[in-house]
Amino acid sequence: MEESISGFKMRGDWGDVVEHGERISLALREVGVDEDAYYEFDEWRPKTHERIDEDVSEKTAAQASVDEGEGERAGQSPGDDLQTAGEKLTESYEQVEENDTESARESWGESIEHVARAADSASRKAIRKVEDAVYRNVMTQMAPYYFDNELVSANIQEVARAEDGETFVFEVNVNDDELKGKVSEVLDEYESEIDRWHVETEKRTDDVAAAEGVEPPAEEGGPDSTTT
Repeated sequence: MEESISGFKMRGDWGDVVEHGERISLALREVGVDEDAYYEFDEWRPKTHERIDEDVSEKTAAQASVDEGEGERAGQSPGDDLQTAGEKLTESYEQVEENDTESARESWGESIEHVARAADSASRKAIRKVEDAVYRNVMTQMAPYYFDNELVSANIQEVARAEDGETFVFEVNVNDDELKGKVSEVLDEYESEIDRWHVETEKRTDDVAAAEGVEPPAEEGGPDSTTT
């Protein structure tokens, strides 16, 4: 592993970069990070059973897409908001006829809000479709697969391919300098104290358990299971 101002970098085969991601993920947990941003990175980082051009590409496209707007978060489609906007507009006309100008003004304002929300939801969906297609078909040919949130910035790319396998570069930067220093210390401890690192693999015990007529064992998983 190389450490620089731009982050923690690993160059090697797929197993090497998977191990690099596991070590950084575990180091973040050891220094007390336990938040949504951590779990987002832990989900995105490459796994031993994944392929960069399929699984990592899909996860990168998903995390890079435009966030949901207010209407989408409320579970309302553009059509739902437009229908509500029409109902509010009808209410405002009725209230005007009843000389209830204050209520009519409020209903008119709510109608406008729903129209704007419908337009926002529709545009976000359209942008996602375009950016997903562009990312999958264009950007992955020009730039590394990347991840970015308030906790870490990371990128991985295939830099060489030969008969004996592929070579990848995986770099992860912890955005907070103080936290980055703590993670660096933990990674140094791993280098000096751990002789062998067992990369986590996807366990498939259900089929075996069913064949033997026993309950499947509890999942071992998690960072502690990767070291000996």
